[in-house]
Amino acid sequence: MIRHFFKLIWNKKRSNALLIVEILVAFLVLFGVMSLMAYNYQNYSRPLGFKYEQVWCINISWNQDTAQIGEKLKSIYQRIRSYPEVEIASRTNGNTPFANNQSNRNVKYNKVTIQGDIFSTDEHYAKTLGIELAEGRWYTRADKGAKHTPAVINQMAKEKMFGNENPLGKVIQLEGDERWKIVGIVENFKQRGNYQANTPAFFNLSDWDMSSVLVKVKPGVDANFEAKLMREIGNMQPDWVFELSYLKTLRKSMNQQTSIPSLIFSIVCGFFLLNVALGLFGVLTLNIAKRKDEIGLRRALGAPAPAITAHFVGEMWVIATLAVLVGLILAVQFPLLNVFDLEASVYVIGMLLATLTIYLLVTLCALYPSIQAARIQPATALHEE
Repeated sequence: MIRHFFKLIWNKKRSNALLIVEILVAFLVLFGVMSLMAYNYQNYSRPLGFKYEQVWCINISWNQDTAQIGEKLKSIYQRIRSYPEVEIASRTNGNTPFANNQSNRNVKYNKVTIQGDIFSTDEHYAKTLGIELAEGRWYTRADKGAKHTPAVINQMAKEKMFGNENPLGKVIQLEGDERWKIVGIVENFKQRGNYQANTPAFFNLSDWDMSSVLVKVKPGVDANFEAKLMREIGNMQPDWVFELSYLKTLRKSMNQQTSIPSLIFSIVCGFFLLNVALGLFGVLTLNIAKRKDEIGLRRALGAPAPAITAHFVGEMWVIATLAVLVGLILAVQFPLLNVFDLEASVYVIGMLLATLTIYLLVTLCALYPSIQAARIQPATALHEE
């Protein structure tokens, strides 16, 4: 039967070639969309590595004021921590969770150099965000006098720099010959939202004039305390600018920035597939109308209606298979060449989902015209002939 299908397709190779190209393009578009969806799903299913509920972020800008910045920031920070509504607070730089702000540097260990996100914080950062350590410990104020700056890395940084080697106690080198000593390891830290991949992250103890404060408030704290807090710290430095935002709100906004383009891409792909489906449906309907004599003859020779339906659906499956095989040859180059530096599983899932969607689409488009063909009576076909 399959050999017969190939013979029929070869006899009409010119018209079938257009169908194959159309299905091939649809497969490649689906492969891109499905790979993107698989990538986003895999990232979303992995934990952030920290807790954002009940955490506020206060960004501080001192404009042209340069006098005793450190002392002024310290006073503001101490005032924030003194409120009974505040459970704990931590000073850090502007690349706070879910902020459109990054700090990247090259980090080297032996002959391995990678680029990672750098988070300069105080010793309360992990407790404020509920970061759990997988190995080692978080740095403390007692580490301040150490020869090398204490640092904590995430699991991705460990895998890329050290492989199976234990990184605890090792000294890494940053640009500018700065050296940090690793004292702890955390699992994930996805600062840019749920859809972000788990990229290398490095945390270090810093005493610089850090411009952001993360504040974890106690349960039940409402907007009244927010207004009071902003008013009082604003009065401490009237010329400075203070901006408060909730990490919960920032997370939602950051996730939307990633999901909305993916949604738009999916909608455009949906319209394209609709056009492909309408084209396939029209071509099949026209082909069946031209082959009424063939169908009538087969019916007169005793072919049952389900056999006629299966025949035309089978032809479309063979055409779809030829297109999908070419598409798979092109798609498999992505994991082999490590395009976009994504996991191979993302592309494999994309290929599987695209293949299943193509066969479902072809089956739905071929089913109704095939059923109509099966209803043709021999007498009607012979009469028209």
